[in-house]
Amino acid sequence: MKEQLEKRLAELKAEFASGQKVMADLEAKQANLRDTLLRISGAIQILEEEISKASKEEDNSQQAKDSLNFHNI
Repeated sequence: MKEQLEKRLAELKAEFASGQKVMADLEAKQANLRDTLLRISGAIQILEEEISKASKEEDNSQQAKDSLNFHNI
């Protein structure tokens, strides 16, 4: 009986250690994914800001052209 208990204990300890390794690997992957998503989010924000600036510049340029054309009429 004692041998069976010791055998089962050894099996459970091995399974536990394996589970801990899997969990550590998943946590590392999660951290890497979080970092990647953060970088992508930052890039999205910068691109959106640049697009907004470009649109405003185009609008201002078009308004200036329209104003010149109006005065030339």
